[in-house]
Amino acid sequence: MDEDRSSRALARIEQALARIEAAARAPRAAAPDGELTALKARHERLKLAVQGSLEQLDQLIEGTQG
Repeated sequence: MDEDRSSRALARIEQALARIEAAARAPRAAAPDGELTALKARHERLKLAVQGSLEQLDQLIEGTQG
């Protein structure tokens, strides 16, 4: 009985591995130009927001140190 469960588990693992290998070999679709432009703009906005937050933190830290 344990052998049967082990065999089924091994078969499922092998099937999953085959799906992973197939996905790894499949060509990736490129993002449309409009989507890429939107992602770049979003990235820039996020980068600026993080930069502003870090500057505020720096000011707070400096304020607590006198």
